[in-house]
Amino acid sequence: MDQMKHFVLVHGACHGAWCWYKIKPLLEAAGHRVTMLDMGGAGVNRRAIQEVESFEEYSEPLLKTMACLGPNEKVILVGHSFGGMSLALAMENFPHKISASVFITAFVPDTHHPPSYVLEQFLESLPREFWMDTEFGENREDGGSSSWFLFGPKCMANKIYQFSPTEDQALGSSLVRPAKLFIENLGKAEKFTEENYGSVKKVYVICGEDRTISKQLQKWMIQNSGKGIQNVMEIDEADHMAMFSKPLQVLQCLLQVAQSYT
Repeated sequence: MDQMKHFVLVHGACHGAWCWYKIKPLLEAAGHRVTMLDMGGAGVNRRAIQEVESFEEYSEPLLKTMACLGPNEKVILVGHSFGGMSLALAMENFPHKISASVFITAFVPDTHHPPSYVLEQFLESLPREFWMDTEFGENREDGGSSSWFLFGPKCMANKIYQFSPTEDQALGSSLVRPAKLFIENLGKAEKFTEENYGSVKKVYVICGEDRTISKQLQKWMIQNSGKGIQNVMEIDEADHMAMFSKPLQVLQCLLQVAQSYT
């Protein structure tokens, strides 16, 4: 029991807690506790993403989970893709509640630019043809508007799930929901601080065959973080959805983190 760790898993854009269905039982079989969360407007969360006006609202399920931890309890945060941004917000607000944060081909903000900076670099790096049959929309809000998107089946099969089992592609296509990146909101947010966000141990897992967040961009984010990333691992043949294409390798990375960080 002394070796048991509590993992909190955070999904990426358009996805939900369901995307960890292979990882949760593997971690539990290894003796760990696992919490899978749906962010605002994602998974089985009852809100529509069009109703979620800020990134903090979107990340509220994670922030509430962190606030409810026991006084001496620490967790290992695991974020996939856009989930890295929610991890950063939790790290800024609850640095002493986190043993380590694991970014699986995820966005890693720095402490020198607005939080939106890495997302802006990502969007600039994507060729227009990446989006394929992705749907886009816009909803009006008080004081402006915000855009949302929903990955299409062709985009998912060719750019996101290309090495994942066809069953997982079918599952993903049936469960994805519209998402936002909250670029404008994050562009106005305060920078993350070295004292809080910067003080938490960080691990990055590179997915070598990612066609969404390229390996080049993943490595750039690691370098851009300065000395922020303590440990870098790599899964060579993983697509963007490493939890589907290489679940056992993802498990090994997380078990290594559990052994290394207390």
